Amino acid sequence: MLRDMLGLPDVTRACLFDLDGVLTDTASVHAAAWKQMFDDFLRAHAARTGTPFEPFDVKTDYGPYVDGKPRLDGTRAFLASRGITLPEGEPTDGPDADTIIGLATRKNDLVHVKIRTDGVDVYPGSVRYLHAARDAGLVTAVVSSSANAEVVLQVAGLADLIDHRVDGVVAKQRQLPGKPAPDTFLAAAADLDVPKEQAVVFEDALVGVAAGRAGGFGFVVGVDRLGHADALRENGADVVVADLADLLGE
Repeated sequence: MLRDMLGLPDVTRACLFDLDGVLTDTASVHAAAWKQMFDDFLRAHAARTGTPFEPFDVKTDYGPYVDGKPRLDGTRAFLASRGITLPEGEPTDGPDADTIIGLATRKNDLVHVKIRTDGVDVYPGSVRYLHAARDAGLVTAVVSSSANAEVVLQVAGLADLIDHRVDGVVAKQRQLPGKPAPDTFLAAAADLDVPKEQAVVFEDALVGVAAGRAGGFGFVVGVDRLGHADALRENGADVVVADLADLLGE
């Protein structure tokens, strides 16, 4: 069966893909934006408080605190790891405000600049897998905490391969909690009219595989882009691959 060639259970009807780090290499764009935003803030904070400047470390800080999370949650989590408390701020806070919303806005602005300036890299193995999934008659969705998912899909040339999208914009409209809560994945499966037991989650983030497991999905694929295969398994991945092409036996 074609599903066997995809490395998925026979009952699979839908593939629910995270975007950043699974289909596109925008994870590196996001990581660079987080680092630039936090380093600017931490440098100024250190100068104000007379404490040492300890920069954001992509290797040790990105995965545990911000990867896969909505921007506000990631901002809060990282600052808490450094013992820093900021006011939440107002929805109208601009990128210059030293509030949770202000810092998150600053990070998002940086992502937009980097996408417009540098474009979006796509993982070739993921493109081949998307085509194979469509050829097998499976429906596809992107489930991402990013509010930039639509423009990323367009810039990356993947929009025609995705049947549905539940992203940060949709989650906000529907008031869906972000990962590791499973609600966005469950919403995507429901929108596609596919039982969760017949849907597969593809995630590179620890909170993402945890969401897939918490949601009771039929299968959870961990994509190891950061060298944390064991942690992906511990958080709920049924199988871990370095690239989606590995599921095709390539």
